[in-house]
Amino acid sequence: MDTRVSELFGSGNGHGSASQGVASSAKPRSGHGVTPKKAGAKSNKKSKARFSRNFKPNNNTPYLPPEAEEGNIEYKLKLVNPTQYRFEHLATQMKWRLQEGRGEAVYQIGVEDNGMLVGLSEEDMRASLKTLHRLAEKVGADITVLREREVDYDADVHRKIAEVLIRKVPDDQQFLDLRVAVLGNVDSGKSTLLGVLTQGELDNGRGRARLNLFRHLHEIQTGRTSSISFEILGFNSKGEVVNYSESRTAEEICESASKMITFIDLAGHHKYLKTTIFGLTSYCPDFAMLIVSANTGIAGTTREHLGLAMALKVPIFIVISKVDLCTRATVERTVRQLERVLKQPGCNKVPMVVGSTDDAVTAAQQFAQSPNITPIFTVSSVSGESLDLLKVFFNIIPPLSNSKEQEELMQQLTEFQVDEIYTVPEVGTVVGGTLYSGICREGDQLVVGPTDSGHFHKLTVGSIQRNRSGCRVLRAGQAATLALGNFDRSLLRKGMVMVSPEMDPTICWMFEAEIVLLFHAKTFHKGFQVTVHIGNVRQTATVEAVYGKEELRTGEKAGVLFKFIKHPEYLKVGAKVLFREGVTKGIGHVTKLKPIAQYLPSQSEDEEA
Repeated sequence: MDTRVSELFGSGNGHGSASQGVASSAKPRSGHGVTPKKAGAKSNKKSKARFSRNFKPNNNTPYLPPEAEEGNIEYKLKLVNPTQYRFEHLATQMKWRLQEGRGEAVYQIGVEDNGMLVGLSEEDMRASLKTLHRLAEKVGADITVLREREVDYDADVHRKIAEVLIRKVPDDQQFLDLRVAVLGNVDSGKSTLLGVLTQGELDNGRGRARLNLFRHLHEIQTGRTSSISFEILGFNSKGEVVNYSESRTAEEICESASKMITFIDLAGHHKYLKTTIFGLTSYCPDFAMLIVSANTGIAGTTREHLGLAMALKVPIFIVISKVDLCTRATVERTVRQLERVLKQPGCNKVPMVVGSTDDAVTAAQQFAQSPNITPIFTVSSVSGESLDLLKVFFNIIPPLSNSKEQEELMQQLTEFQVDEIYTVPEVGTVVGGTLYSGICREGDQLVVGPTDSGHFHKLTVGSIQRNRSGCRVLRAGQAATLALGNFDRSLLRKGMVMVSPEMDPTICWMFEAEIVLLFHAKTFHKGFQVTVHIGNVRQTATVEAVYGKEELRTGEKAGVLFKFIKHPEYLKVGAKVLFREGVTKGIGHVTKLKPIAQYLPSQSEDEEA
């Protein structure tokens, strides 16, 4: 990005890579819609002529990347007193941008379609924002001015550009839901930070804020998380925080929020590593928040958690906590230590320290566009330092998938991954998990499996709840709990799937995977047993064959044939594989499945398993 733009707009608005993508004609621009190139060029010339009296571009004129036809970012030069016909067209355009961003859009006012930062006078900017407000009201959305900047062309008239977030007011309980996995070493302040964000009260320095997050007595006694817990932080359509601070219930938060951040609080202690890996692989987080304590720096499982998130290709940002305990020099030393690790050849990340609201806006947009950008926040859960910047970041951060990808997933057959199983009094059996594809409604007939023998059982979906509030329809990518009535709980286990009866799921005992051995004390060979994590599947498997080699050493690649030892599983080709056994660790992806029809274990093998 041009350094002049960086100076002007923080670090250049973060729509670098996406905006320069191939423009498509998918955007419905009625009336003044997608014009042929020549006509478009004429209108451009007219607009430039209009401004030539006050503004002459020169070599120092900063530019943003040209506007993309797709995506949720729109450039507008000015919106002063549009005709009714033009107003209707602009409203259609806004609906399209909101749809592309799944309920969120960003408008850059005072910017040409080619990305030139022209700027508007105070009066024109006021009129343009007023028009934008009317447009948002028409489509049922709210607007928030993220930031305004003066563009300096040595002219007499002060010119400004503005960046505006437009968010659709939720209807039918369809809020935008982003999942954030919380990682970090033991005692780095993960649960305390989540307690402060979701409860709205600062910590007392002795862990009061985290007490509401713990699920077990031993967690309260030791102060260490051992299970996976979920916490929610909402933002309404105006970008204001909606949390438990005003004694709200989860249902009230869901009703008034148009954007929801679901935090998956994972365990930091090494002995609970399998729980942390399960949380990362099965709950499909959109982002990972790595928390590093300012006074200890990179210690314990910090590197391991960073490596896990990168292996699973989960975009990661970093929060340095407990800055109230340290001197500024100690905090800066921790920041430098993190920057060194992030810039190493294995990481290839671009660290970006966030020090102002402007930085937070830029970081949120760039982070979603480029997986290499890694924002770093320095916060305190006791003094509240920089917590507002973290909230700004969460408010603005856009979803990773666009509406088109979501639609495609929803067209497919229903597939729900079972991650948790509960028995609730007067409700019966309840399963929690993520809808991977399709749509799920109350009363749907599905099949669940595979059982130890590779079969599926029929069941009916009762009620559905998302974030502890009732929901009629579940769409692909959303996490929820489903009530199954009096279905026998003993037939269920974590790692099962609930699928549409029309689907023909591939069930297998054995599968091939292309793997990289990350670390191993000796050699990795046939007969070795490892715990395999594939999505929500977690089971011990035996290495049946290593193709092309007798044995593997640290850092080597190979094709390996694995065989589950307990029961067959539902897998997909291309799924990420993570395996571990003691200090042995490896990653890879499934290349070939051996369905049950091709290979049925003998009775004796079944007994051994």
